Amino acid sequence: MTGNRNIQECEVLVVGAGPVGLALAGDLGWRGRRCLLIDRGDGAIFQPKMDLVGIRTMEFCRRWGLVEEVEACPYNRDYPQDNVFLTALTGYELGRQPMPSMRAEQPPVASPQKRERCPQNMFDPILRGFAERQKGVELRYHHELRSFEQDRDGVNAVLVDLKTAREFVVRSRYLVGCDGGHSTVRERLGIAMHGKGVLTHTTNVIFRCDNFNELHDKAPGYRYMFVGPEGTYGTIVAINGRAHWRMSIIGSAEQRHRYDDAEIKAFAQRMMGKPFDLEILSVLRWTRSELVAERYHDGRVFLAGDACHLTSPTGGLGMNTGIGDAVDLSWKLAAALEGWAGPALLSSYDLERKPVAERITRFSTGNLQIMKQVPTSPDIAEDSAAGAAARCKVGEALVAGLKREWFSLNMHLGNRYMDSPICIYPGGESREAIVAEYEDAVNYRPTSRPGCRAPHVWLADGRSTLDLFGRGFVLLDLGTTTDDAQMVVEQTAREFGVPLEVVHLLDPALRLAYEMRYILVRPDGHVAWRGDSIADELRSILSVATGNLKGTSHETVSL
Repeated sequence: MTGNRNIQECEVLVVGAGPVGLALAGDLGWRGRRCLLIDRGDGAIFQPKMDLVGIRTMEFCRRWGLVEEVEACPYNRDYPQDNVFLTALTGYELGRQPMPSMRAEQPPVASPQKRERCPQNMFDPILRGFAERQKGVELRYHHELRSFEQDRDGVNAVLVDLKTAREFVVRSRYLVGCDGGHSTVRERLGIAMHGKGVLTHTTNVIFRCDNFNELHDKAPGYRYMFVGPEGTYGTIVAINGRAHWRMSIIGSAEQRHRYDDAEIKAFAQRMMGKPFDLEILSVLRWTRSELVAERYHDGRVFLAGDACHLTSPTGGLGMNTGIGDAVDLSWKLAAALEGWAGPALLSSYDLERKPVAERITRFSTGNLQIMKQVPTSPDIAEDSAAGAAARCKVGEALVAGLKREWFSLNMHLGNRYMDSPICIYPGGESREAIVAEYEDAVNYRPTSRPGCRAPHVWLADGRSTLDLFGRGFVLLDLGTTTDDAQMVVEQTAREFGVPLEVVHLLDPALRLAYEMRYILVRPDGHVAWRGDSIADELRSILSVATGNLKGTSHETVSL
């Protein structure tokens, strides 16, 4: 941080130090940029809003050297992750989706990593440590954004130190609002949110009960989902795999009710099926919504995470999508600061990330609807033939309907940038096939098609191909013979001022997975271009990939 007594300066001002803001600041610092991150709070997490670090986020953690820290978090890695549907814990079990513990689960073939259970109160400190270790990053808690104005060259933001009430101005080249669903940055930009709006008014309760699983006869589970005559009304989740639990009273879109401690305990006892002692640690009343911002930036001011998309947590995609926003935006901001970004590079952020948010919000709301619209019956808890039939119907519906949530690999790895101005798309792809593959939540098909995440393949030296990507562009040359392309490519990249490394690999498995000889991979790990020859197109390829020319696109696909 530099500046005189009146105006302080930085390259990027990030507002909001949740997981998305921490990841963005950390990645900017990892790229050698100077960043100031502020938050009005103190960084303490009393109500973890997420507990799943998705597989794509874990691939980014691998890039940042954080995998061991995530795996060493206090969550009980031996605790089973089953999803269980019940009338009550001492009542009837309606169905169960068995899932392995974090220690027992193995990475899928498509990735060197796997999802991890690491709630926000454990994950945020890991990201905070990552950000704080970057030389150019400064974190300031108890600081609030009051206002900002942008001009042609930068942004002047008025901040206040909440401990001293001192106001001061920070001059930055760019400002990013990672300040949540009630984003001050978004509101001051006048950016509207669109979508289905309010889905439920829900109450989350963190409680402690040391012997919780000893109070009933069911096999332990990660998430217990409770169904009564009125339908699915609540869940209890193992928030640390030991004594801490999160109960959610789902509620409705129409009514907002402020439950007192007696009512909360009554819900917990209904879920258990009998009275038991619990210690209420914290209560969070929140609104579940499906909303996406109409645009993600205005000039030099950008939005990321919940500031530009709000989704039901039924799918574990909210925070993970926000981390994806941060990774996409970070390398583009760095490119602009380093001077090699063309005018289309920063504007591509909206075009790439907004369709992803629209996809995950539709998917997550669909999971909620499956859960809430289960075909229940007044007889569901009765010891009768009608009750048994009702329980069988409900259990089958939930187990079958929610498999897409439990096994949603394609939602995490299959986000393809479909109409980006910085990708070069070939013709000939079927519109119907693209839509069908994109909407499939479960079946991920690795491919090196432009806009897709570059596939993972294990290399002979034990690395993943994903370990090659991150800092700058990488041109994979998978040909069986070497030629002069490497020298030409590197010389042209130097002329453009673009960080680019040519990696020549001779591996039949790699060529099979990547399908063509040359693949240009962006710093975020997505494919910008592929082909079997490069010499005649090199300058135009780099011009498009850096935002200096519009890409050659197939028919725009509306998803």
